Amino acid sequence: MTPASPTTPPDPDSATDAAPDAVHDSAPSSAPLPAEADVRAAFARAAFEITPGPMPLEAVRRAGRIRRRRRTTALSAFSVLTVASAVAAVVALTPVRPSPPPLPPAAVPPTAVRTSAPAPRTGADLPPAPSPKRVVAAGERVDAGKGWRIWLTQDGKHWTGPEGYENFRSAVDGNIDLTAPNVSHQSEGNGEGAFHSGLYYGTRTAGRVELKGAGDRVIVATLLELPGRPGWGVWYAHSGPTDGDVSPVLYDRAGKKLSSLPPS
Repeated sequence: MTPASPTTPPDPDSATDAAPDAVHDSAPSSAPLPAEADVRAAFARAAFEITPGPMPLEAVRRAGRIRRRRRTTALSAFSVLTVASAVAAVVALTPVRPSPPPLPPAAVPPTAVRTSAPAPRTGADLPPAPSPKRVVAAGERVDAGKGWRIWLTQDGKHWTGPEGYENFRSAVDGNIDLTAPNVSHQSEGNGEGAFHSGLYYGTRTAGRVELKGAGDRVIVATLLELPGRPGWGVWYAHSGPTDGDVSPVLYDRAGKKLSSLPPS
């Protein structure tokens, strides 16, 4: 850029020569002293002789970009710090629950492999079973099923059938030996089945009475006893039309056979 041509500065000498006329024509003036005017004129001439260089626009743009990047980086760092502080506060305030203990692995039963058909089981090799024994009060009527009722008194067993007639079997008439384990057997029925009952006696460890039927069928009887364990009790069970003749067998609580009667 070329500066405009400067106006020729006034000649100090002419200004000095004109000063006396001005003094006579007007009031005293505030014009600078001659020495100050010379200095100003010299500076003005020096300024007009300087040619300015090109403006450094690219350097200014570069400095602005650097400042913007620094500002953006500072703001990003501040945002990250703020978020991290908030997360830390939430984690600190949140209670930590212990994880539940792992569940034990489920037990898998071993697979049974049958090598041959099992042999029919008899009463002697059956495992001991819980005693189906029930303690009843003297004279308490027990529903034995299919229209039959049975009850005990101090002298023996009483029962009635669907037709309502009453039967009795004495336990104290001397016809049974209370000192040795044994069973008695009474049965009544028709082509649809039979009702079986009897006494068991001579042991305080009676566990169960079973009826052995046709085809190794086993029927577990129900046991009734009076309070105080008098040394005898009553058993009863039902058999089906295909069971044929049955044989009562007395076992103790350990599963040992104590006595039996032949099929009838």
